[in-house]
Amino acid sequence: MFKFLPAPVKGVLAILCIVLNTLWLFLILMVFAVIKLVIPVPPVRKGCTIILNRIAWFWIGFNNLLADGLHEIEWDVRGAEGLSRKHWYFVTCNHQSWADIPAIQYVLNSRIPLLKFFLKQQLIWVPLLGVAWWALDFPFMQRHTKEQIARRPELKGRDVEATRAACEKFRYTPVTIFNFMEGTRRTPAKHQSQNSPYKHLLRPRAGGTAFVLEAMGESLHTMLDVTIVYPDGRSGIWDYLCGRVQRIVIDIRTREIPQRFLGMDYENSREARANFQRWVSQIWQEKDARIEELKLPAVELQKPQLTGTDDGLGA
Repeated sequence: MFKFLPAPVKGVLAILCIVLNTLWLFLILMVFAVIKLVIPVPPVRKGCTIILNRIAWFWIGFNNLLADGLHEIEWDVRGAEGLSRKHWYFVTCNHQSWADIPAIQYVLNSRIPLLKFFLKQQLIWVPLLGVAWWALDFPFMQRHTKEQIARRPELKGRDVEATRAACEKFRYTPVTIFNFMEGTRRTPAKHQSQNSPYKHLLRPRAGGTAFVLEAMGESLHTMLDVTIVYPDGRSGIWDYLCGRVQRIVIDIRTREIPQRFLGMDYENSREARANFQRWVSQIWQEKDARIEELKLPAVELQKPQLTGTDDGLGA
C-alpha cells in the first residue's frame, strides 16, 4: 500500500505505527494483568492468560501486516510444514541483528504457540514491562553463580527448582520457549574475539539451553532449529523497518530432543554435560554449513560443503 514511499519515511512510519499500537494494546493488557494479579483464582487466571496471549498475538500480527503493507520482502521459508499451535516447542536460531526477532515472529506467529523468552529474575521490577512479562507468563530465571553457591551451599539446585515452579503453568498449556543459543548478536569483532571455529556463528552457550531442558524436560520434547539468512547482506533492524531487506531465508529443522537430555543434571553430571555439548556442537556444525549453502547463488549449491571439527562450545 505504501511501498512507493522513500525508505527513511517508511522506517519512521513503521516505528510510529508500532509505538501507537503498542500503547493502546498495553493499556488493555494491563487491565487483565491486574485482574490476574489480584484475583488468584485458577479459572480467572487461566481466562486472563488466554486473553493476554491473544493480545500479544494480535500485536505481532499487526506488525506482520505492517511489514506486508510497507515492504516488498521475498520470504523463502523452508520446513514450516507440520507445525502446530497445540504442541510444545523449544526454538533456537542464529543471531545477527534485532531484525531476527520480527522476522521469526512473522513466520512462526500463527504456526506455533506464542514465543516466550526466559528472563532474569531482576527484570520483573522493570516498570510496566515487568508486570506485562509476568502477565504473559514469561519464565523468570534465578541463576546463582559458582561463587554464590560456594559461599552458600544451600543455594545449589534452587535455580532449577524455581524455574520448574515457574514453568509449572506450561504443563497443560502449549508454549514455545525461545532462546538465541549464541547469547548475543554475531559481529565480526565478537567472532574474532571468541576465535570461533564456525565461519558464520559464534560459539553456542550450551549451558543455558541445558538449563531450560533440565527445568522443563517433562514438557519440551521438540526443538525447532531455525537458521535465518539475509542473502542481500542487509540485516539491521533499521534496514528491515525501512524496507531495504529484499529477501529473507528462514530454514526450519524439526529435531526431537534426545530423551537423555530431558531433565538431565547438566551442572553436576560430567557425562551428561559432555554428551549434551557434543550434541549441540553437531547441530552448530550443520547450521554453519547450512548458512554457507543458503548464502551461495543457485549455481553454486552443488559444491561440497566442509564443516569444522572443533566443538566450539561456550559456557
